[in-house]
Amino acid sequence: MSPSANSRGPADPAPCLAVVGVPGNRRVTLFQDAVRAAGLQPARVVPWMDALRGETVFRPGETVRMDSPGEDAEVERLLRAVDDPTRVEGTALWYARFTAAVRSVARAAAESGAVLLDAPGDIAVLFDKRLCHAVLDGAGIPVPASPTSGAAAPAVRGWADVRERMAAHGMRRAFVKLAHGSSASGVLAVETAGPGRVRATTSVERDAAGRLFNSLRVRRLTTEREVAAIVDALAPDGLHVERWLPKATRHGRAADLRVVVVAGRATHAVVRTSRSPMTNLHLGGVRGDLDNFRAAVAAAGGSWAEALAVCEHAAACFPDTLCVGVDLLPSSDLRRFAVCEVNAFGDLLPQLTGLPGRGAEGLDTYAAQVAAVLNRARNHRAHPTH
Repeated sequence: MSPSANSRGPADPAPCLAVVGVPGNRRVTLFQDAVRAAGLQPARVVPWMDALRGETVFRPGETVRMDSPGEDAEVERLLRAVDDPTRVEGTALWYARFTAAVRSVARAAAESGAVLLDAPGDIAVLFDKRLCHAVLDGAGIPVPASPTSGAAAPAVRGWADVRERMAAHGMRRAFVKLAHGSSASGVLAVETAGPGRVRATTSVERDAAGRLFNSLRVRRLTTEREVAAIVDALAPDGLHVERWLPKATRHGRAADLRVVVVAGRATHAVVRTSRSPMTNLHLGGVRGDLDNFRAAVAAAGGSWAEALAVCEHAAACFPDTLCVGVDLLPSSDLRRFAVCEVNAFGDLLPQLTGLPGRGAEGLDTYAAQVAAVLNRARNHRAHPTH
């Protein structure tokens, strides 16, 4: 059944919604817009600040959505213990404190009889790239090879370890990522060509004191000394290393896909293209023409249906989370697809409407989630469990 936001019958009691987020944040605003468009009362906003202080309270029967704690300087200070939110360091502390807050939210929901749309266990895996990679790999989902996959993999202590792991696994090119990073923070696309010949592409800036900052400008590091200094500074927070798979190109630009999966179904997709290895839109990436890309896949003998199926398979690894964003890497010949990452809060794609034939036509990513909640509530009333 299509999750149309207007499919709720007049006799259906409306669910009471709450969202744990940053009040006034654009994510919360877009979700509230979708809630109102569905004819529902606005969701009650529970600030992350309250959750971090252990002061979360829910009402019986509420359906609770957790959203990103980002874009709030005070929340960031509590999570990472940094005064400047553009700093890169502190992600291990962020992860420990954030997942503790998520567990606190889950306990508060359970105590009050509220229902979560995001499972704490899923979130803990989604925000650790090493754990997420192992889960996907174990489920048979195509992923880039990684020497750091899984909880049992030895920790990467610095650049010397990265060099050794890359050599041992025959990786001349690799992505080095913060295990708990997001939005390309702390990512380096590393290329090696023999002893001492190293270069990397990154958005990380290092000041004279050795502190690391996120930048909106992607830069090229051309000496091993520069690369080693950044990797060594990042290593205490935990690193994940993946083989750098050759990406598809569109008009001379690297291309990948962000696919949003709602209630198990791929509903939205955007092509991201860039002149750098990082296609993130805030780093200069731009949205490509999806229809043109799909036509190119078909012309190359690839399968768009297979691409969406891979994303749905990845989302199925997190069955207790309503919505995830899957970063999908098309091969250079457009015939194969690999999952790069799965994102817990990967739905911030303003004005993007649903894919044809996927049950979310005319709906943005937030409206599709609201519609899925309504459908879930209606199905539960029709087929209650005992």
